[in-house]
Amino acid sequence: MLETNSALVNDASPMPDKTVSIRDVFGIDTDLMAPAYSTRTDQVPDIDPDYLFDHSTTLAILSGFVNDWRVLISGFHGTGKSTHIEQVAARLNWPCLRINLDSHVSRIDLIGKDAIVLKDGKQVTQFQDGILPWAYQRNVALVFDEYDAGRPDVMFVIQRVLEATGQLTLLDQSRVLRPHPAFRFFATANTVGLGDTTGLYHGTQQINQAQMDRWNITTILNYLPHEREVDIVLAKSPHLQNDHGEQLVNNMVALAGMTRSAFQNGDIATVMSPRTVINWTQTLKFFDNTSLAFQFAFLNKCDQSEREIVVELFQRAFGEEFEETP
Repeated sequence: MLETNSALVNDASPMPDKTVSIRDVFGIDTDLMAPAYSTRTDQVPDIDPDYLFDHSTTLAILSGFVNDWRVLISGFHGTGKSTHIEQVAARLNWPCLRINLDSHVSRIDLIGKDAIVLKDGKQVTQFQDGILPWAYQRNVALVFDEYDAGRPDVMFVIQRVLEATGQLTLLDQSRVLRPHPAFRFFATANTVGLGDTTGLYHGTQQINQAQMDRWNITTILNYLPHEREVDIVLAKSPHLQNDHGEQLVNNMVALAGMTRSAFQNGDIATVMSPRTVINWTQTLKFFDNTSLAFQFAFLNKCDQSEREIVVELFQRAFGEEFEETP
């Protein structure tokens, strides 16, 4: 006989106890409301007060929290896919668990395994739930990063819980788990389930299309328009929030855009993400030398054969000679 849990709502995993205005909390022009918690726990991400939300991505994530929809966010690296989910959860006071689904995460890690524990002074074998059953029975927003890098056997385990009314069957334990009513499921990926078509993301896999079909919402967060990216970088760089700093960041973002165009043209194999630009501004704060900070933040990551092209792009963006430090 299979034992079925009732997924009771208890004090440890309560349901949201209030609703908040999406317009007031996220600055999005809509009358929609979102469920939220009045109190924070240790599992709620910290709020980044300077975070700037992307309109469509934020709405897609909120649809997951409001409707218990499964939401997949794809796009280039460094665009803030995972951070978007965390910052939405932070403002809803919703516990959030973020797991990197790399090739080392096994089926046992997800489902659980027998372990030897001390009970009444004796060693006994006891089953310990893995990541999935633990989160599935709690009011947790579970986020799988690098979703397209997961192993095939792991992906088939995940497929069971992609439907909101789905049940998780643990055959080894003769248990059938029903999801906690406040369990939410998200994932981020660099591809859209078709494998690596750009050469940037080695190790990603093609995802079974039957599984892709189970995601209620799929949204794409790629590099933002120049002005929007400048705003995001400046929000993360208080030391550059002046006329000189704004011009500097404009040049930095322009250079990042040039590297992306050069990559698309097949000239270079390494691109600058928004994360790289933000790292550059932080490095600049310490070294106080634009060329040296750029060298540490990005240029040293490039292959020797493409460094000359990248230096030329730097000089074009800044209108000055690049001073490389040996």
